[in-house]
Amino acid sequence: MNIKDLLIKEAMIMDLKATDKKSAIDEMVQKMYDTGRITDIDTYKSGILAREAQTSTGLGDGIAMPHAKNSAVKEATVLFAKSTQGVDYESLDGQPTYLFFMIAAPEGANDTHLQALAALSRLLINPEFVGELKKTSTPDEVQTLFQTAEEAKEAEEKAEKTSENSQVNTEKPFIVAVTACPTGIAHTYMAEDALKKKAKELGIEMKVETNGSEGVKNKLTAEDIARADAVIVAADKKVEMDRFDGKKLVNRPVSDGIRKTNELIQFALSGKAPVFHGDTSASSSSDDSADGTVLSRVYKDLMNGISHMLPFVIGGGIAIALSFMIDQFIGVPQDALNQLGSYNEVASWFKQIGDAAFGFMLPVLAGFIASSIADRPGLIAGFAAGSLALAGNAGFLGALLGGFMAGYVMIFLKKIFRGLPKSLEGIKTILFYPVFGLLITGMLMLLLNIPMAFINVSLNGFLDSLDGTNAALLGALLAGMMAVDLGGPINKAAYVFGTATLATTVADGGSVVMASVMAGGMVPPLAIFVATRLFKNKFTQEQQDAGLTNIVMGLSFVTEGSIPFAAADPLRAIPSFVIGSAFTGALVGGFGIKLLAPHGGIFVVFLLSHPLLYLLFIAVGSIISGVIFGLMKKPINTPQAV
Repeated sequence: MNIKDLLIKEAMIMDLKATDKKSAIDEMVQKMYDTGRITDIDTYKSGILAREAQTSTGLGDGIAMPHAKNSAVKEATVLFAKSTQGVDYESLDGQPTYLFFMIAAPEGANDTHLQALAALSRLLINPEFVGELKKTSTPDEVQTLFQTAEEAKEAEEKAEKTSENSQVNTEKPFIVAVTACPTGIAHTYMAEDALKKKAKELGIEMKVETNGSEGVKNKLTAEDIARADAVIVAADKKVEMDRFDGKKLVNRPVSDGIRKTNELIQFALSGKAPVFHGDTSASSSSDDSADGTVLSRVYKDLMNGISHMLPFVIGGGIAIALSFMIDQFIGVPQDALNQLGSYNEVASWFKQIGDAAFGFMLPVLAGFIASSIADRPGLIAGFAAGSLALAGNAGFLGALLGGFMAGYVMIFLKKIFRGLPKSLEGIKTILFYPVFGLLITGMLMLLLNIPMAFINVSLNGFLDSLDGTNAALLGALLAGMMAVDLGGPINKAAYVFGTATLATTVADGGSVVMASVMAGGMVPPLAIFVATRLFKNKFTQEQQDAGLTNIVMGLSFVTEGSIPFAAADPLRAIPSFVIGSAFTGALVGGFGIKLLAPHGGIFVVFLLSHPLLYLLFIAVGSIISGVIFGLMKKPINTPQAV
């Protein structure tokens, strides 16, 4: 398949009427639908807008490539549109956009489709070709121009490949690069071509790996990386990084790979690029403190345990909460209130299911912390440590420490058994590691349980005793933490603390701490909604549209919905979020509102002790945050001072 097969004449707009980004997208999406290339306008358009929310596809130099890959696409298509007056598309260079290529890729797009889309992207790097494209007036001229350019490009690439295979020039500087964008359709290949073109102009040898929709192409080998003078990563999604350990590396967004190629290459070769330190087993422990990897590894190990634990907490917590609701609905005699949640048979079913899930919470936490440290051998010792913490009343903190202890016990055993003969290699994994790991970890855990049980009981007693001012202060602290980094380490620390209190407070009607934490996490997205409604002159149309989606995210307790706004203007957004969240948390804590569920937002409102008051406090905090953010933010035509 070639570009001509995707760039069909019926789906071209040679005189785009729109003058702004929103209307341009609407006009092109409607054309896609009218020509039968998509089956549902809303679904396809949501994909386009989601991609624009990450970063504008207005690449600069008068070109935009909005694209989406979803179930609404009937057939792979590239819609070409041309504007004579120019469109304010919020391009990366701030200039009007004249040429548009709206890409529609079906979910099951095959390699031939993707290769054609990649070829299209590469052609648009050539300014001479773009200049000729601006002169076209009919769909036939557009198709002919692309066909001619594609044939010339193929001939050029063939000649380059022959030249590269003939000899390797060891005298030229050599750079390796990786390009990647979230959808992997356009920017990935435009960055590749731009980097290679600039490298050729500068007399530099370069190899570029692309991480696109068709998979990893032109993959860098260990020999390539070892020979390279520097590495450039131009990517907006995760790529394999550890292989670049010890190399000078420049890490930038994929858009910089398209528009700032000279800057990237010159910086990579200047000797000023930082040396990248990957998470490799060969890394020496002596360097850990210098580059900060100890802390990052501890965080990674902890998050591995927590991410596996949370489904048990959420599923089990909501099942137990439902058992209380059912008993309250059916009715429980006054003298049997201590059996609330299991008095009626139907309620007891949900209670048993929830208790079963909760029973796995601490073993799973410790097990997956240990496995993150010591791989699969750490799993058994970690699970045992978590179970012993549960049995010994050491609680969440005991299981957490037990998981790390189990992991490092296994690391110690690996070093001890490293010198065993090869004939015992097989039995080492199935016998020595599990037996010795279990026994050593178990014995240490029995000792650890003594102080941890005391700490756990004391902490729970302290939390139970909190009321009035003390509860308000704790609620403000934890709710404010939820808004500091919006899903980062501080946010997760507050959330994990809240879920840890839930297990011990279910019988008492829920956790005030958990209620404060969830309220604090709901405020930032709702504040964005408030700000974009009250201060429209300070937000672009795209941001106003994103503000509407944030009301859904906020009500659903998805704090991350506010991240794009915080990233764009952190010195104004984050303080305003923290103020509103902390105020809400203080009100929730001060009034002693309890929550039985660890997640769910508005969908678990009936699992709150005072649902209407809770929602009122969240609304107050959201308005406070939204107004502060709106007042601090400058109008969109004024440069933002950060």
